[in-house]
Amino acid sequence: MSAATITLLILILAAILFVTEIIPVAATALLVTFLLYLTGVIDTATVFSGFTNNIVILITGMFVIGAALFETGVAKKIGNLITKFAKTEKQLLLAVMIIGAVLSAFLSNTSTTAVMMPIVILIADSVGFSRAKLLMPLAYATALGGMITLVGTNGNLAVQGVMQNEGVLAFGFFEFAKVGIPLTIIGIIYMMTIGYKLIPSRENVIEDENQAKKESAISLVAGEGPKENPVKQFIAVAILVVTVIFMVFEKQIGIPLHIVSIMGALLIVLTRTMTEKQAYRSLDMSTIILVAAMMPMATALAETGAAKMIADAVMGSIGSGAGPYVLTAILFIITAFLTSIMSNTAAAALMAPIGLVIANSMGVDPRAILMTICIGASAAYASPIGTPPNTMIYGPGNYKFIDYLKCGAPFLIIQLIICVLLVPLFWPFK
Repeated sequence: MSAATITLLILILAAILFVTEIIPVAATALLVTFLLYLTGVIDTATVFSGFTNNIVILITGMFVIGAALFETGVAKKIGNLITKFAKTEKQLLLAVMIIGAVLSAFLSNTSTTAVMMPIVILIADSVGFSRAKLLMPLAYATALGGMITLVGTNGNLAVQGVMQNEGVLAFGFFEFAKVGIPLTIIGIIYMMTIGYKLIPSRENVIEDENQAKKESAISLVAGEGPKENPVKQFIAVAILVVTVIFMVFEKQIGIPLHIVSIMGALLIVLTRTMTEKQAYRSLDMSTIILVAAMMPMATALAETGAAKMIADAVMGSIGSGAGPYVLTAILFIITAFLTSIMSNTAAAALMAPIGLVIANSMGVDPRAILMTICIGASAAYASPIGTPPNTMIYGPGNYKFIDYLKCGAPFLIIQLIICVLLVPLFWPFK
């Protein structure tokens, strides 16, 4: 049995375990990695490679920076300000999605979610709204906002890199907005109407409420609880702002995003804005393990040729006589499927060269095909492992795997229709 076939079988097993949740999702992710290793698909160097991945390091640092807003009382102030204007759950949902989309157009989706999530959780808990009704819209908003600019998501940058290497005219910074802005507006409308009804309204469950209260009381006695300390609040906000600025101007400054996030987290502790123990407690290890442990699967899909097998099989079924609308739809579906089981960056990097080959063989403008791939790579709505933001909200929102399918699948169909209509309009195939 080939390595590609083994990888696909393990992928099917993973999908079954994720949907049924027979075992915890983090345990499923680890099981998948170990099965890939035991079957010889990946080597020892790859097994735990995800834990040193830049995205995982970025998430870790941003968890601490985001928690500082909560611990110092900044999140409470922001929450009070938002709730003055957003009196109902739907009004709050609208505010969260607009803010999330705007921020993620210039920051990474992961950073935006890490910063916004503690604020949303605090508002939901204090007002009595369901976290589940607000956190999934936040994850959607960061994915939608990321499609507005070149730097909004790493998937766009991955495709842009392939274009430059192959001598294809690159996309402009805001060229993505031609599709990104309409998609964002429609996405917000969807989540305010259909999506709102499909998201479950679950209780904001704490694993052990009595233990949580006990720890909270101990923290307050020890002087570690959230306090109205203006100096610490100023430091927390200043570190966040500087971190954001460094991330926006990453290329000019020359410091990678993940290093910036860890530097920010370190400054939080060194300035005693949070204690070391508080920083450790702010890390959601289930999320970190889930993201890190699924990365070897993405590596296996790419290196064994399993992902290319999926793409080739589907593309082979449409033939060379497919029109631009059919081609756009098929490419979107393939990329959206791949981005649901591997990172959007990996899906975009894998599909971009395939897209160029298809464009050359059919004699069409590759920019239209590559834009479709960019859009499809950001459409990871139906899976909690498609993007780090989807994974980050999984535990705090008390979601189940099926919740992503219920809410994400209809929106995928809507996005497919919009993509098919707009891409050939703005980027004609001939």
